[in-house]
Parts: sequence; C-alpha cells; structure tokens
Amino acid sequence: MLVLPGLCGAQAIDSNATMRVFAGAVGRMVRMIQPPTNEPPQTFSAKLKLVKGDGLSSGLVGKELEVAFQAPDRLRLATEWEGKSYEVGRDGQELWVHVPGKKFGLIGSSEVAPFSAAPEYKESKPLGQFKLPVPPEQVLVLPFLVDLEGLPGEKVGETECAVVKATPKPEAVQGFGLPKGTLQLWVRESDMLPLRIAYRDGKGADVRFELVQPRLGEPWPAEKWKLESAEGEKIQTVARSHLTRFLKVALGKLSEKVPVLGPATGERRVVAREGKGRLEMIDGTRVLFLEGAPEEMGQQQGKLLGKEVRDLVDHILYGVGVGSSFLEGRWFFGEIEGAQKRLGPYMSERYVREMDALAAAAGLRKEEVRLANFFPELFHCSGFALFGKATEGGRLYHGRVLDYLRGMGLEQNAVVTVIKPEQGNAWVNVSYAGFVGSVTAMNEKQVAIGEMGGRGEGNWDGKPMAQLLREVMERANTLDEALEIMRKGPRTCEYYYVLSDAKSRRAVGIAATPEKFETVLPGQSHPLLPHAIADAVLMSAGDRYEELARRVQAGFGKFDATRARELMQRPVAMASNLHCALFAPDTLDFWVANADSKNVAAQARYTHYNLRELLQEARAE
Repeated sequence: MLVLPGLCGAQAIDSNATMRVFAGAVGRMVRMIQPPTNEPPQTFSAKLKLVKGDGLSSGLVGKELEVAFQAPDRLRLATEWEGKSYEVGRDGQELWVHVPGKKFGLIGSSEVAPFSAAPEYKESKPLGQFKLPVPPEQVLVLPFLVDLEGLPGEKVGETECAVVKATPKPEAVQGFGLPKGTLQLWVRESDMLPLRIAYRDGKGADVRFELVQPRLGEPWPAEKWKLESAEGEKIQTVARSHLTRFLKVALGKLSEKVPVLGPATGERRVVAREGKGRLEMIDGTRVLFLEGAPEEMGQQQGKLLGKEVRDLVDHILYGVGVGSSFLEGRWFFGEIEGAQKRLGPYMSERYVREMDALAAAAGLRKEEVRLANFFPELFHCSGFALFGKATEGGRLYHGRVLDYLRGMGLEQNAVVTVIKPEQGNAWVNVSYAGFVGSVTAMNEKQVAIGEMGGRGEGNWDGKPMAQLLREVMERANTLDEALEIMRKGPRTCEYYYVLSDAKSRRAVGIAATPEKFETVLPGQSHPLLPHAIADAVLMSAGDRYEELARRVQAGFGKFDATRARELMQRPVAMASNLHCALFAPDTLDFWVANADSKNVAAQARYTHYNLRELLQEARAE
C-alpha cells in the first residue's frame, strides 16, 4: 500500500501542504480586502473570465470583467456587453458609471436630491468601506472549519498551480452558517493568488471563473480611480442613491429565478388579510382582492404585497429605468420626471390618493410609486377578439399578449388583482405588484380591453394610458360607453387597443394618438392591418400579425378556449412575452399565463379563474 501512490498517475497530496496552500490563499485575500493597520493598502487588478455559469443568467459564460480594487473604498470595473463598453467605479464617496460609446456618464453625489418633486429630501448616508462579511480573525480560522482535499497540481495558462478543494464540515454549516457547497481553488504558490475558482452547491449552481494576469502591488495614483471622460462627452451629476440601487438590482439579477408552475390542483388558500382586502394563492398564483376607497385599497395592496411592491419599484425605476440611461445616453429620471409634470394635471386624484397610500404602506416614498406608475408603457404586443362565425357556438374570446421586459423583474411580481372600488364597476386586472393602472383587464359588465404600444413617446399631455384603461373598466358598462371614454381622453402617445363586449357580441380595434382616433371593425381592413376577417379583430405588427391572421383563417369557425389560447403561441408572442390572457367575457371566465425563468408566457401553464366566482367569494366572506 505504501508504494501504490507512486504507481498512480496522480501523486497523493500532503495534508500539511494542502493546509498551507488553502490558508495562504485565504490569508492573502483577507489582507487584500482588510489590510492590517500597519500595512499600506495595495492595488489588486485582474481580468475575470466566467468559464462555467450553471445557475446564473444565460449569456454570462465567456464574458470578461476587468477588476481593480484598493482597500478600503476604491473599485473600478470594466466590461463589454453586446458590443458596447461599460465602466463602473468608486473613489471614496464618489460613485460613477461611464458608457464611452454613448459619450455619456453619471457621477453620483449625496448632495443631489433623488426626486425633483421633493428637493428638500436627500439621502446622505455615507458609503461604507469594503469589508469582509465577518471579522478577519474569524475568516483566518476557516481552514479549520472545512474538510480539505489536495488534488494533483494543474496548469492554468502557463502557470503551475496547487489545487485545493474545501467542503465545510457539518458542524461549521450548523454553527457558523457556512454554505454547504464545495469550493475549489487553483493557487499560484509564488504569491498565493488564485488563478481559477470554482464553486458548486449541489442545487444547480456550478460556477467557475479564471483570473487572468492577477497582480497585487503598489497603490494606483488617485486619478486612475476617477471617471476618465473624453472631450464632447455628456457627464451628469445625479443622486448617488440612484446608482447604488441600480447596481444592487443589476447584481441581483445574476441569480434571479422564477419557478415553473406545476400542474394545476385546484388548491386555494388565504395567505393574509388587511381590512377588506386579502391575498390568496390559487393554483400557485397570487390573487389580490382590493375593496373600498382609494386610501383603503392602497393600504391593502401595500401591506399585503409590500415586499413585491418594493421589488418591482427597484426593478422598474432603478434597474430598467436607470439602466436604460446607459443604452440611450439620456438620464432616465430627468425624462420620466419631465413626463410626470405633464401627465400629472390629467391624473385622477383618486388614483393619486391610492398610490400614495400604497407607498406609505409598502415603506416607499410616494415619489417612487408615482414614477413607477408613470413608467412609459412602450409595449410591443398583440391582441385579438373572435366571436360569431369564427368560434364554436358563437362565443366571444378576447386574447391579450403582453410582450415587454421579460427577465427584467416584472414576472416574479405578477399578480391577478380583483378590484371592487367604492365607486364604479368591479373588475380584474392582470398586472404586477404596485401598479394601480391597467394594460390587460375585464370588468363585471363583460367588457374586456388590451393595448399595444406604438410610437409617439414624449406626447405626454394627457391621461396616462394605464389610467385610461382603468377608467374604462370602472365606468363603462357597454362597448359604446368604453369607446366614448377612450375618444374623449385626452390621450397620450400612439396606442392600439382591442375592446370587446359580450352583451352585444361586439368587438372593435382602435388606433389612437393624441389627435387621431380610428376604429377598426370586424371584417374591416386598415393600412396597418390589411387582412379583413369576418367576426374577428386582430391587432399585432409585422410578421406576428401575418402569422396571427394565418392562424385565425386556418381555424375559422372552430375556436374554443383551448384553440384561442394556442393563437398566442410563438411567434405571435415574442421572445420577450411577459404575460398572456384569454378572456371569455360572456361567462367571465379568464385564463392567465406568466413568463418564468424557462418559458415565455405563451408556453407557460395557464391558470383558469372566473371573475363572477371570485366576486361572489369576496362578498360571501
């Protein structure tokens, strides 16, 4: 047995050498992040390359990130994404983001108010120093809390490395909260810097990245930590909190998952109550019931879905919103606050009261919830209504495909909301936590509506589109009343709508701008919608419209609820398909599917509901 190791292709690794390598690598990282007071900080720089990323967002494998760090508060990151260069940096209390290709950059300052509507409010909390999650002395005992395995040495590039695998001991997992996964390090013994790091947790996460040319040496000069702009670039100073929250959302997105729904079981349970409102889980989906005055409904939603509301506001305003600044080369908050000033005079004060109550209950500033609800709905969607000779039994089916922002944080906050206001009709809103307007809805009077965004962004002198749709739901008892509300407006931008009314077995398409209001009747063509099909209103664009028309023509006269849902499958639904809804207004049945981490909505599981039954349940309690 003593000579067997010598006969193997890989030599056994001495346990003392394994402990020395692991302890040396851990100690090097500790001193780099939190150097002792008697040691000057050094600058660490390297290029990180992700070579395996199971459990992370797709598209990250193969990406490279240039990193430079100097304790206690200097950091610089640079990468390329879809052909564009991005740089992020911190220099003490200054935070910045730079997009050279757009000649655009932002510098975050605590002296700038986050919201122009509240200039007196400033978030002045200082940025903390970079620190280890536990005291350094606790990290240094890590080698004694793990089971170490020395593996045969390997080359990373041209450098020979010692290889060590570390797995936390069961008592360390329980007593110290260490993760159960396995860490593997390829360590350059000349300076104990890892050249490759791998981590596997046994639950789907399997990550490996390489450090290309890591260096630890003399501090960089102060100017290298600042934003380096070229002549002609637009560099704007903004609220620092906008950038910190953007970075938090961007990093969090790397590991966000929306689970796939299992088979429907009919399970229904009440999760929580707040006043007249309650939150239920129906077949694994959230259904929120709101009832009463605006302040009551805002309070109910803010309390029952506070976590989801906060998450959605973060993703919409600070993730999508601030992130779009770097794609467009324009400051998002400046634009949306400019839109708010123009939209504000047309907003119903009832909806403003509801938003403000929602914000207070969810622990957010009212400016945030208002801006999130003003977020321009630039949807690229599809919709249809079929009835009469197009369907089995002449039933009315109204389909709605929402193609917008999949993977940006909306789908994990999806909710079906049943609303019973103190004034107006009860209705159902297929939406997301924190929104008080609507883009997909049906009311108890058997009227349904969905929209599709067009051009004209910036024409904000009117009622926000999502508020206009809510007014239709709460005030319209017939198709003609709905048309009158839409015609009166005043409207913003360019939008297309499908309206249906089961009582009259009618449906209509609408093409509207602030100045123009056109209707497209069943069997009628339009320059943008050239296929005239009897008893059908189809609203889509380009190849998606052509495919939708082809499918309707092929199945004409045979459509039931199942076949109507199949109309929304790809490629009618886009790769960004966020939710799909099918309404049967004559019976108030409806089916909703939301995107998850694996599927667009059209390929996900549909959940069946009935508005009449949901309202009866609400009244029975």
